[in-house]
Amino acid sequence: MLKDDVLSLLSSAPSPLSGQAMSRTLGVSRAAVWKAMEALRAEGYEIGSRPGLGYRLLSAPDLLSPGELIRPEAAVGREVICLDVTDSTNNECKRRAAQGARSGLVVIAGEQTGGKGRRGRSFQSLSGKGLYLSVLLRPQCSLSQIQQLTAWCAVAVCRAVEGLGDLSCRIKWVNDPLLEGKKLCGILCELGVDDDGRLDYVVIGMGINISQSEADFGPELSPIATSLGQHMPQVPRRADVARALITELNALWESFPLQKGRYLEEYRRRCVTTGRQVRLVREGEVREAFAERINEDFTLHVRFPDGSEEDVFSGEASVRGLYGYA
Repeated sequence: MLKDDVLSLLSSAPSPLSGQAMSRTLGVSRAAVWKAMEALRAEGYEIGSRPGLGYRLLSAPDLLSPGELIRPEAAVGREVICLDVTDSTNNECKRRAAQGARSGLVVIAGEQTGGKGRRGRSFQSLSGKGLYLSVLLRPQCSLSQIQQLTAWCAVAVCRAVEGLGDLSCRIKWVNDPLLEGKKLCGILCELGVDDDGRLDYVVIGMGINISQSEADFGPELSPIATSLGQHMPQVPRRADVARALITELNALWESFPLQKGRYLEEYRRRCVTTGRQVRLVREGEVREAFAERINEDFTLHVRFPDGSEEDVFSGEASVRGLYGYA
């Protein structure tokens, strides 16, 4: 919509833009540009204007709009869809993938009615409280490389979060970004194959907790979950978090899979699981082990009390700290 196009110009402009310049860039009349700006003002965007200089975006409400987030020249974010409510942003991405959507599509929702986590769990997706974002990718690489993507994404989330303020983000194996030992974000990777059984696409969904309080999480989740608002002087706008995340996902996709070494080194540095006693939960069986290292393929190497060793793959077991979630 023209409103999103005008917002995109205003959001990215380093200096005031004239109505004439915007109308020329967008190929519409100045009256149409003015009407779009009035629609943005009605939504809460503060747009200043000075004769002879033009218009400038002064402040923005906590809304999710493609105009603030789209990156036309980037590999990720060239198309951004913002929905008020959906069952799951991963599901919406998969539906659009089946319709031929291009790699780099980003789908964001203000609320999910059927948010999904790993191992079939549900993911709490309170309206307006978090960032629920999925990206569609169409990779040309091996399945073993694709299986490492969620670990790469955990690094991307940590980078995006730390870019928002004075925060230190760590990772619980395999893909749980943490703040002060509590889970900040859930990451879920799903694959799609074509009629011949070949990999067609990958959808990666991320749910970042932004403004939830302990009461929002409730007694079951509050001991293990946290939000950005609990660690920052001011709760960040969801659009600012989304912009930071899309930027890091684009950097990830431009690096994947050739720069694995750089992401692996950072993953190992951020991982809180290694060097600690953990519990492996697999098919109802719980075993204690010592997490020794992250392998080259992002699997977890553990040693059991009897001296036996094992490489644990994501998806086959859940790993918890012996004395807490992390």
